[in-house]
Amino acid sequence: MNKISQFFRSLVNMKDHVDVQAAAVNIRSGIYFRGPNVFILACAIIIASVGLNLNSIPVIIGAMLISPVMGPILGFGLGLGTNDTVLVKEALKNFAVMVVISILASTVFYLISPLQLVHQTELLARTNPTLYDVLIALFGGFAGILENSRKEKGGTVIPGVAIATALMPPLCTVGYGIAHLEPKFILGAFYLFLINSVFITLATFVTVKYLHFGNAFGEEDVRRKHAARWSAVIIIALLVPSILSGIRMIQDTNFERNAQRLVDQNKNLGKSYIYDFKTNIDSKPHTIDLYLAGEKLDATRRERLCQQAEEYGITRSQLTIHEDAAFQNELMTESEIIQGIIDGHNRQVDQLKGQVDSLTLAIEFFQAQKLPAELITREITAQYAGVQEVTLTRGEIVGADGGQARPAVVAIIRCSPALKEAERRRIEQWLQVRLGIEDVNVIIKTK
Repeated sequence: MNKISQFFRSLVNMKDHVDVQAAAVNIRSGIYFRGPNVFILACAIIIASVGLNLNSIPVIIGAMLISPVMGPILGFGLGLGTNDTVLVKEALKNFAVMVVISILASTVFYLISPLQLVHQTELLARTNPTLYDVLIALFGGFAGILENSRKEKGGTVIPGVAIATALMPPLCTVGYGIAHLEPKFILGAFYLFLINSVFITLATFVTVKYLHFGNAFGEEDVRRKHAARWSAVIIIALLVPSILSGIRMIQDTNFERNAQRLVDQNKNLGKSYIYDFKTNIDSKPHTIDLYLAGEKLDATRRERLCQQAEEYGITRSQLTIHEDAAFQNELMTESEIIQGIIDGHNRQVDQLKGQVDSLTLAIEFFQAQKLPAELITREITAQYAGVQEVTLTRGEIVGADGGQARPAVVAIIRCSPALKEAERRRIEQWLQVRLGIEDVNVIIKTK
């Protein structure tokens, strides 16, 4: 047992693998937004805004890897953990600068961007934070501070933390909400950003205490208790809405899954069938609309469908059955219903076949009108050695009196030396016979 205990202690022991002094220096130097960092942040914000506007996940990931937004947050957690009020103030000041620059840059982008997507999935994904976002931010923060404290740093941890915690996209979404005056985007995205920031700070604070970074100005029990009390209040204030949001997301997912199961189990209802359904998770309570075709449901089958819906947690008030495509005919047999459906499909197939035949005729007509330019060029160059290039074009001749148009062909022949007039007329006569067109005009040009 002693050997097993020693083995596990050696697995979790971090004293020999961390350098708290180097980590503190590295975190302190990374909190400032000066010079290139300001422009890098603005560029990252614009790239993230473009990615959100295009629903492009690779572009969003690239922006998160570029952005230096983690610095002030880690610095704030380090300052709290070491009672360094100067570092806390500097981190908060640079954090505010980072937030303002990010929101301004994204707002300006969305004000001038002409692109407006119908389905803004990536933007909407940043407006409804849940408890899962809390867990991602918390454990991402642990990974980030541990990587900064490690003597032998890896190459993928910090980029991975930047992608997982996703600090940039929520700020861009806030800018979108401001540019389009959408409170849902502003409040939801800023709340997500606060969750990420606070719980990364909390993870940093806990790790700094665990690794004994050391207090900057000695132990101050009163100040430490006061800071701990306020931290607890902030964490609870952020946790409660995210927990409620997580519960709502689970309820929404369960309702949609149960609705799908209900439809899958009742695709065919005797002489009726469900051809479509729609769930509405925005309403309170959630609702599902079933669209039926075939024969209208009788009272027995309707009751059976409602009872099965209740087995999946869907009440009668949440279920709406639409039978606009159904019909009432007790004398119609099942085979007649199926035959009616087949006849409808056959009519659609015949209609599509007619369209295909029409398009085929049009293609054949245009193919027939196409001049055999390549073949004619070879034939002319075989007869006249000086010909270098032949251009053929088909058109129409229309008189000034507005008479009937007649087809015509113009041939431009580039040659060196120039062909004689008799040769030009001979080519015209040959093309008239070759193409079956009376009006042919040959133009000779020399290079």
